[in-house]
Amino acid sequence: MIKVSVVIPNFNGEKLLEENLPFVLHAKTNEENHISEIIVVDDYSSDQSVQILKTKFPEIKLIKHKINKGFSSSVNTGVRSAKGELIALLNTDVIPGEDFLVTVLPHFENKNVFAVSLHEKSYGWARGIFKDGFIVHEPGPEDNKIHNTFWVNGGSGVFRKLHWLKLGGMDEKLLSPFYWEDIDLCYRAAKRGWLLLWEPKAIVTHIHEATISKLPGKSTQRIMERNQLLFIWKNLTSNALSQKHMNGLIKRILKNPGYLIVVLMALTKIKEVLIARKKEKREGFLSDEAIFAKFS
Repeated sequence: MIKVSVVIPNFNGEKLLEENLPFVLHAKTNEENHISEIIVVDDYSSDQSVQILKTKFPEIKLIKHKINKGFSSSVNTGVRSAKGELIALLNTDVIPGEDFLVTVLPHFENKNVFAVSLHEKSYGWARGIFKDGFIVHEPGPEDNKIHNTFWVNGGSGVFRKLHWLKLGGMDEKLLSPFYWEDIDLCYRAAKRGWLLLWEPKAIVTHIHEATISKLPGKSTQRIMERNQLLFIWKNLTSNALSQKHMNGLIKRILKNPGYLIVVLMALTKIKEVLIARKKEKREGFLSDEAIFAKFS
């Protein structure tokens, strides 16, 4: 019988833990979800998160970082410690339904499936697009059909641990503290020919960015834009599309000179980007064009 480990990264989320962990524990009582353990990785919180977990939720496995490492590192820590063959990643601001994994598990009978995205209410699957020299994504329609998806949300998705480890997990070296890490992971999986699906019946409620929204807006936006660039430079290996990206990048800087700050932020990690890019060119066999063609 397949086992699922639920992994929840936490940073200063005491209120969200108190409100939402009971729903996760309730879902665990449903044997059809196959949840064998719930792991919370605390990323050196300064609030009462750890004390609350110890006193109110002693049945949950708690892992504590000794320094703040960011979202990717917290997730990777949890996955490495998990015993289940499947990893259900939930943010602290996600409320699962009592049977949220029942329709997800059969998909993994296909060994080529890497991950399945849960259905966040009011949101559909993701469509990948190459536009104006940049890789972007937009939501597909919210319906009752199973879809291929461009990426599976790192805060509400189920992943095959074996494939995760082969990919090396989320890229915490390049993309910390947050944003684009789950898209990067899924794009690398797609390049290896693995499948990404969206399951409409796997219902969860996500109060989006309840933690990240506490950070200064300008700082958060620049991190997001920097990580988009790092993602493109690392993963876009098509010569034709890479040239279009360079043209698009120059046009964006000329139109908005302030964007040069984002480019300079990304360039500080160019050495790591080139090393990672070399690996992706070596190990990925599906072309960038083939991936975008799925969503055209």
